[in-house]
Amino acid sequence: MFQPRIPVNPLPTGLVAPLVQPTATADITPHHTADTMACNHHHAPAPAPVPASSSALRLTPAGLAVVVAGGAGAVLVVGTVLVSMLLAVAVSAASVAVCAVVLRSLLNGQRRQR
Repeated sequence: MFQPRIPVNPLPTGLVAPLVQPTATADITPHHTADTMACNHHHAPAPAPVPASSSALRLTPAGLAVVVAGGAGAVLVVGTVLVSMLLAVAVSAASVAVCAVVLRSLLNGQRRQR
C-alpha cells in the first residue's frame, strides 16, 4: 500500500517502457500490451525513439511566461512583507518616543510643584 508504483508510458508500437530508466545494465525485455494479430500486410519496423542528447531544461514560451510571472509575484510578496515589517518597527519606535517625551514632561512637572 505504501510502496510507490512507477507509471508506464505506452508507446504507439505497443511496447510499454517505464518512465524512469534503470541505471544498472540488466536484461530488459519489452512487454507487449496486446497480442499482435496476424495480417497479410508487410509492415516496416517502427523507428526507434531518439533519446535526448542533453539534460538541459527546455521551456515553452507559455512555461517561461509562467515562471517569470511566478518570480515577479514572489518578489512582490516578499517586498510587501518586508516593507510592512519596516513600517511596523517605525510606528512602534515613534510611539515609544512620544510616550517617553510625555513621561518626561509629567515627571518634570511633578518636580517643579514640590
